[in-house]
Amino acid sequence: MLTFLQKDTLFGTVSHAVFNHVGELVNFCLTPGNVDDRKGLRQMANKLFGLLVGDRGYISKELSDCLEKRYNITLLTGKKKNMKSSPQNPEQKRLLKQRCVVETIFDQLKNLCQIEHTRHRSEKGFLLNLISGLTAYCLFPYKPQMFGKNALAAAK
Repeated sequence: MLTFLQKDTLFGTVSHAVFNHVGELVNFCLTPGNVDDRKGLRQMANKLFGLLVGDRGYISKELSDCLEKRYNITLLTGKKKNMKSSPQNPEQKRLLKQRCVVETIFDQLKNLCQIEHTRHRSEKGFLLNLISGLTAYCLFPYKPQMFGKNALAAAK
């Protein structure tokens, strides 16, 4: 299973979302804003498998080793400016370039589904807006895909 991981800040919380290669929401987690981003991934890891492509906030040798040993998940992240480049095959480089599709998904969640609405009167209102926005996204007939319809059809 190929999954993409993204995080975003909402109402003092950090939302962690996992999407598959066809843009479907696989898993979602909220953590307080003062908690390390990698802890959100550990909460969701037991339901994932395969290759997980994350952004630079999830870079950690300890985390990638833990995911590999406990859950058999390969964590693929980009590199920070000061880091030495690790050897990557062309397929991994291609997958890292597909992260822009995940950014597009979060843009749709924020702008079309309005999960970034800022005038929540209560935590219940925030959660209701978040859940309804995620549900609306799941019902979209066309979602951003990682490799396009023709590439996926050729792969099958």
